[in-house]
Amino acid sequence: MQQLTFTRPDDWHLHVREGAAMHSVVTATARIFSRAIIMPNLKPPVITMAQALAYREAILAALPSGNTFKPLMTLYLTDHTTVETLLELKNTPEVVAIKYYPAGATTNSDSGVTDLRKVWHLLEKIEELQIPLLIHGEVTASSVDIFDRESCFIEHILDPVLQSFPTLRVVLEHITTLQAVEYVLAGSDNLAATITTHHLLLNRNALFTGGIRPHHYCLPVLKREIHRLALLEAATSGNPKFFLGTDSAPHAQTAKESSCGCAGIYTAPAAIELYAEAFEQANALDKLEGFASFYGADFYRLSRNTDTITLRKQAWTMPESLSFGEVQIIPFRAGELIDWQVVSA
Repeated sequence: MQQLTFTRPDDWHLHVREGAAMHSVVTATARIFSRAIIMPNLKPPVITMAQALAYREAILAALPSGNTFKPLMTLYLTDHTTVETLLELKNTPEVVAIKYYPAGATTNSDSGVTDLRKVWHLLEKIEELQIPLLIHGEVTASSVDIFDRESCFIEHILDPVLQSFPTLRVVLEHITTLQAVEYVLAGSDNLAATITTHHLLLNRNALFTGGIRPHHYCLPVLKREIHRLALLEAATSGNPKFFLGTDSAPHAQTAKESSCGCAGIYTAPAAIELYAEAFEQANALDKLEGFASFYGADFYRLSRNTDTITLRKQAWTMPESLSFGEVQIIPFRAGELIDWQVVSA
C-alpha cells in the first residue's frame, strides 16, 4: 500500500507545556489531529476549573488562524481535590477527565496522590459521575525495580481499585507491558488503554545502543522486546480497548542531555506517520483508522471526526533539532528517515 486515506485522528494523551515552549510544539499536533487530551502536570499543576479553562484559552491562542484543533482539558487529582471540583468538572464540557499520578511517578508529578486512602471518597464520586479516570500506572517505591513498576501497580493498586469500583471508567495510559495488555483484555468495557508510538517501535535496547541515549528515556521506561511485541499485537488487533495516545512529551535539549535528564520523548512532529510505520510492520494498516480515529472517541463518548487525512509512502528526513521557545528540542528520529508522509490534512 502506497497511500492511505482515513478519518482524521485524535490524540488521547498529549503534553504541550506552556508559554513560549507551548507555542513551538502545539501546532505539530494541531496540523494533523482534530482533538487531544491535554495533560495537567504543569508547574503549578492544573487542579482547578479556572486553571484548566485558562490553559485551554492559552492553547487556542497559540494556534494558527483558522485551525480548528480542540484541546480537551483534564484536572490533576491530588490529596486535596474536592467533591465540589468533581461536580464542576462533570458540568464543564471543555474538561473531560481527571488524571491520577502517583506522587513522584514522572515529570511534575510531585503533587500527585500520596495514598489512595486519601482519595477513596473521590473515587466513589468519580465512579458515580462517570468521569474518565486517566491513570499513570506505576508504583514509585524505591524497592521496586523500574522495569517492574507497571506490573506491580496493576497487581497491587489498580486491581483492588477496580474490584472496589467496578463501574469506574479508567484509561490505563501509555501501557508498556504484556501484563498490562492482558489485564486490559480481561477487564470490563470500562477499562481501556492508550499506546504510544515509541513503545510500539522501540524496546529497551534503544536506551543503550552505542552509549546512553537520553532522548529515548521516557516514563514508563521502554521494556523488553516481548513487551513491545505484545503492545504491537494489541494496537493492531482491532480491539476497541486500545487506542492512540502519543504521550509526546517535549523537553529542551539541555534538560534531556544533563546529569539528571528529563523523562519524555517528543514524537508529535511525526506521530501519525510513525504509527503508520508500526502498523505497516505488522501488516495491519487496515487497522490504523480504528485505533487512531474511532476507539478513543467512542470510549470518551464523543462524536467521531468526519474529515480525513491522507498519508503517502514517501520518505522524508526529520530535522536534527527544532525550536522550543528560546532553546532547541531534539525530536524522535532526529536526522533519520520517516517512511510515511502526510500529504493532505
